[in-house]
Amino acid sequence: MLDIKLVRSNPDVVREALRRRGSTSSLDEFLAAEEDRRRLTTEVEERRARRNVVSDEIAELKRSGGDAAAKIAAMQELGGELKTFEQQLAEAEERLKDLLLQIPNIPLDDVPEGGEDDSVVLRHVGEQPQFDFAPLDHLDLGVRLDIIDMERAARASGSRFAYLKGDLVLLEFALLRYGLDIVTAKGFRPVVPPVLVREEAMYGTGFFPTDEAMIYRTTDGECLVGTCEVSLAALHMEEFLEAEHLPLRYTGFSTCFRREAGAAGKDTRGIFRVHQFDKLEMFSFCLPEQSLAEHELIREIEERIFGGLGIPYRVVNIAAGDLGAPAAKKYDLEAWMPGQQRYREVTSCSNCTDFQARRLNCRYRTEKGPRFVHTLNGTAIAMSRALVAIMENYQRADGTIAVPEKLVPYLGKEVIGA
Repeated sequence: MLDIKLVRSNPDVVREALRRRGSTSSLDEFLAAEEDRRRLTTEVEERRARRNVVSDEIAELKRSGGDAAAKIAAMQELGGELKTFEQQLAEAEERLKDLLLQIPNIPLDDVPEGGEDDSVVLRHVGEQPQFDFAPLDHLDLGVRLDIIDMERAARASGSRFAYLKGDLVLLEFALLRYGLDIVTAKGFRPVVPPVLVREEAMYGTGFFPTDEAMIYRTTDGECLVGTCEVSLAALHMEEFLEAEHLPLRYTGFSTCFRREAGAAGKDTRGIFRVHQFDKLEMFSFCLPEQSLAEHELIREIEERIFGGLGIPYRVVNIAAGDLGAPAAKKYDLEAWMPGQQRYREVTSCSNCTDFQARRLNCRYRTEKGPRFVHTLNGTAIAMSRALVAIMENYQRADGTIAVPEKLVPYLGKEVIGA
């Protein structure tokens, strides 16, 4: 969440941020609620002070043998008023908190204006493969080789689930080891985190309340994570971190679950966007002055992973109107998909500044008192999307799939389907 002092003292800054995002969050409603909270706070404080005075007066009357009945009646009336105002204040504070949770992060200055179509392509890397045959999309390839089965998965689990089989499974774990070797060399400590978390972790990372519709819940109210960013962020919830040990870097591997998987028929084919997928995620806790450089490091790691696979991609600076609520800036890597003849997002990385840390109450100590850390996240490898990119870029005329050179030592073979 934003610093409530910033919202109070610089509402124009927040209003401009909401404009850039095209956000529907109401700053005026928040400011009205804040004014109401202040008024009620004054009412409560005045009655508490008056109650203390009357209490002293009653005690003095009792010591002197005077009649305290009138003062006692006044005390009872004050008590009733105080109880009413305290209840109203508690409700006002809860309302204010709810409204603050709905206000997204402030985009950094170099984030492009506009919505999804206004994101800026920073550069292209790699040459698009040229085929002397009509390239297939990944699902046709997967069905031919019997390594993707969505029909049986639909019977077992419903639409947008898949069985991955045979060499495609081995390729996923080759990708995992390849990715782990790269990210751990940069100081990211590997973690296998929980995939079930409490609501506090979802609110702490900013997925609640804005993305609540995407989340699967258990009957006990726990949430299946849509990314292990959530459980990695919660690793240091309600903690003080030592400034000299920052940045703290983690990489987590987990299965992820998302209800939302495209809309109005978009991305319904194949395994590019499904309800269940595996992902290797990077997460960093750092000092505020480190976060810009840390963001560039995470992007560089993502580029090294996909560059090493020999997959053509482009780097995109995401426009303000297309940022998720916690992000102040986000880069996407979009890989070229020959079977679809377009670039598709395969990884992203976000600088969330202190937005998540305020919700998680994750701080470090300074001579001037506690300060909130900055948090960043980045997808090292979203397995299903990386598999799609490899299958489509490395397909061969005979229907087999070449294995990227970097993955051969991990997989132990050069061709899938031969």
